Amino acid sequence: MTSWTGACVLTLLLTGCAHRAATRPSAAVQTRPSASSGAPHDQRYAQDEDSGPGGPLPDISKIPEPIPKVEALSAYGNKSTYTVLGQTYRVLPSASGYVERGIASWYGNKFHGYTTSNFEKYDMYAYTAAHKTLPLPSYARVTNLENGTSVIVRVNDRGPFAENRIIDLSYVAAIKLGIWQKGTGLVEVRAIDPAHPDSGRPLLRAAAQPVPAQNAAGPAPRSDARVASAYAPQKAPKPALYLQVGAYSDHANAERAAAMLRNLRLGEVRIVDGVVNGKNVQRVRLGPLKDADEVDSLTPKVRALGLGEPRAAVDD
Repeated sequence: MTSWTGACVLTLLLTGCAHRAATRPSAAVQTRPSASSGAPHDQRYAQDEDSGPGGPLPDISKIPEPIPKVEALSAYGNKSTYTVLGQTYRVLPSASGYVERGIASWYGNKFHGYTTSNFEKYDMYAYTAAHKTLPLPSYARVTNLENGTSVIVRVNDRGPFAENRIIDLSYVAAIKLGIWQKGTGLVEVRAIDPAHPDSGRPLLRAAAQPVPAQNAAGPAPRSDARVASAYAPQKAPKPALYLQVGAYSDHANAERAAAMLRNLRLGEVRIVDGVVNGKNVQRVRLGPLKDADEVDSLTPKVRALGLGEPRAAVDD
């Protein structure tokens, strides 16, 4: 399982690079030149393949999660649009309200110490992440939907640019979420507004310390403890993973797409009602599927139908 992340720079004003990072510590992976200008790929990194640092796992109990705080946008990595591998991405003007579920990957030792898209140094022992469209820097709570574990990360890089991945986690974040050895995991990414701590709270929560209420003297003082308590880990039902072919406002078009997909005999096909931007749609999906590997193997077969770009979808 692999991911493309932006732990280097396309240009001084663009957002990131496209390179491949192995998500298993022992996995061999073929690499190819990144989309950045400059030295050939084998001169840019000391390693050809990504990995963890080797040796014993770090004691993550001694590594603090970041406390969300208001920060100015970086001068780098926030160009309104950018293009990697022929795909154009539009950077969100704000992280406010962003919530997405999908497949997470991670990147580690190969990129440790190299420049991220906002010109910081990637530290695989810090709780950071790469994201394609969230502003840099921003904060998000990432929750492993398979075990309920969650972590706050500071987004300071662009990526992953492999299909069917929504976030690339640092090595230590992947360990805490329990996806390090597997390489990928089903997650919810929920942006945090530091000025409003409750904005990053998961929909389903385990018991947590209450947030101090306002009093007659005015709002309760903002403290690191108050911010942290607003982001307690959640316990979630086991999610289901699908490959979504498209979302159609017309039922006849959804049925036609479903029929084409059924003809491939790749698995169960279903039409699911949903709402997009206030409009009712019908989503055509293949699955449920076993894991990210199955999603990756089926994607090119579904893409060949010419119905649009399939993507991974995660439901409770």
